[in-house]
Amino acid sequence: MLEAVIAAVSFAGFLVFLLPVPYKKWFAAIGWTALVGILFAHFPKYFAENNIIYPLIAFLALPALWITIKKLNEENNVVFCMTRAAAIGFLIFAPFAYIEPLGDWLIGANVMILEWIFALLGYSYSLIEWNLFMHYIYSVKIILGCTGIQAIALILGIAWSIPSTSRQKALVFLAVVPSIVVMNIIRNVFVIIAYTEQWFPFLPEIASNGEIGYESYFWSHNIISEFGLSLLTVIIVGLAIITIIPDLKEFFVDVLRLYHTEFRKLAGKTVKEPVLQN
Repeated sequence: MLEAVIAAVSFAGFLVFLLPVPYKKWFAAIGWTALVGILFAHFPKYFAENNIIYPLIAFLALPALWITIKKLNEENNVVFCMTRAAAIGFLIFAPFAYIEPLGDWLIGANVMILEWIFALLGYSYSLIEWNLFMHYIYSVKIILGCTGIQAIALILGIAWSIPSTSRQKALVFLAVVPSIVVMNIIRNVFVIIAYTEQWFPFLPEIASNGEIGYESYFWSHNIISEFGLSLLTVIIVGLAIITIIPDLKEFFVDVLRLYHTEFRKLAGKTVKEPVLQN
C-alpha cells in the first residue's frame, strides 16, 4: 500500500511538471523525491531476494537527488530535460503498472513467448499458474518487472525528451522496443533454466537467502542478468539512439559533466568553473 501511494505521488509530480503551470520545479522535486522513495520502500523485497543492486542504487541516489533538487531550484536546463525524460517514461510505464488487465496482458504475452521457446529447446516444465514456471522443485514467476517495460519506458523517455522529428521518434521506437524485448526474453529463458537446473550453486555464504537452491537464482538473475545482459543492452541501445538523434550525445555529456562537477563539490574538492569570454 505504501509503495503504491509513493508511486502515485511521484507520477502526479512528474505529470504536473509536463503541464503549463507555475512552480514546475517544485512538482519536479516531488516527483524525483518520491521516485527515490519507491526504491527504499522496496527494500524488504530486495532483502528477501538477496538483491544487492537496487539497494546500492537507492543509497547512491540520495546525493544525486540532493544535486537534482538544487539544480531544479536554479532552473537548470539539463535537469529540466532529465525531469521531462522521467515524466515521459512514467507516462509510458504507468498504464501497464496501474491498469491490471493491461499489465496482465503484457505478462501473458511474455509467458506465451517463453512457452514457445521452451518447446523449441525441449525444456520440460509445468505451468502451475498462468505465469509461474516450475521445473523439478524450483519455480519462477513472470511479473511485470520481467517484461522489460521499465527499460523501454526509461529509454524512450530519454530519447523523446529532447527536440527531434517525428521520423527520429519513430526510428527510436523501432530500435528500442524490439531490442529490449529480445534481450528480456533471452534473460528470462536464461534465468529460468539456470535456476531450475541449478547451474550456479556457488558461494552460499553470500548468495543464499535461506531457500534451497537460491544461489543459482542469485548468480543468474541478480548478477549475470542485471550486471551483464542488461548493461550490454543499454550500451547497444544507447549507441543506436545516439546514431538516430545525435543531439542525445551532447545531452548525455552535459548530464555527466553536471553531476561529476556537483559530486566533486560534495566531496570537498575544488572545481574550476569555466570562464566565459566575451
